[in-house]
Amino acid sequence: MERPAPADNEVLVEVHASSLNKSDWFNLKPPAPFRLFSGLKPKSEGIGGDFAGRIVAVGASVKQFRPGDEVYGVAKGALAEFALAREDRFAAKPVNLSFAEAAAVPVAGLTALQGLRKGMIRAGQRVLIDGSSGGVGTFAVQVAKSFGAEVTAVCSGNNLETARSLGADHVIDYSQEDFTKEDTRYDLILGVNGYHSVFSYKRALSPAGAYLMVGSHKVISELVQVAILGRVLSRGGGKSLSFMGIAKVTQDDLVRLKELAEAGKIKPFVDRTYSLAEAAGAFRYLGQGHARGKVVVTVDHQN
Repeated sequence: MERPAPADNEVLVEVHASSLNKSDWFNLKPPAPFRLFSGLKPKSEGIGGDFAGRIVAVGASVKQFRPGDEVYGVAKGALAEFALAREDRFAAKPVNLSFAEAAAVPVAGLTALQGLRKGMIRAGQRVLIDGSSGGVGTFAVQVAKSFGAEVTAVCSGNNLETARSLGADHVIDYSQEDFTKEDTRYDLILGVNGYHSVFSYKRALSPAGAYLMVGSHKVISELVQVAILGRVLSRGGGKSLSFMGIAKVTQDDLVRLKELAEAGKIKPFVDRTYSLAEAAGAFRYLGQGHARGKVVVTVDHQN
């Protein structure tokens, strides 16, 4: 493909790294119900969103950035050597992160930050991250700690040490313990990759607690549960059960994540890196559903 030219409000970025998200996987292999809307094959030739790289050209109305600036954010078709990014959808790259680490932050970091914020997180609260070992979960643990919360991480036994290293105060191996049946109650539960019913989540909440669905092993069925039963169960009491929705890409929040990274309060957990030529293998690994943290594709511009 020819190198694209930026519109007035865009920049052309030399992509040095791009990380994969579940949304990228769904674009390639959408669940059956979504194919009614997306079609049998992807309509766009470009894929990928998260990126980190260096600006090589700017549009006429771009004022904040110039060629040579190192940036990170979200761009359409970021899994490429070059990509176009709108000025309001990226920010300066954290200076203490490599391109590969910075590319791991945007969508997962924004989802964690905005989810916890929507859940009205406050210092001193008991916060549980259900599904703490994936891309969003690893950030959610760290962002919740940055708010001053007491964090419990739920993951598989193989990932307990990872959760502790990210700052979790307590860890639960879901194969050995069901937190929804224990006596501890939580002020906020973030269901990043949950598999419990809304009734179980409600049982685990404190009297004024909130459950926020971010993702699930069974996205369709749990989304229906939350949309219908969650609304009913939230009536007449202090507990609330709701769906986060899709994270919004904003420059302000990317700057906030940059500040947290530079302050040492969040650090991307990169599971595996692949070259651009190995991108298909990166998707195969992501599709297996066992990735810890983020899967990153790096781009070599030396050749």
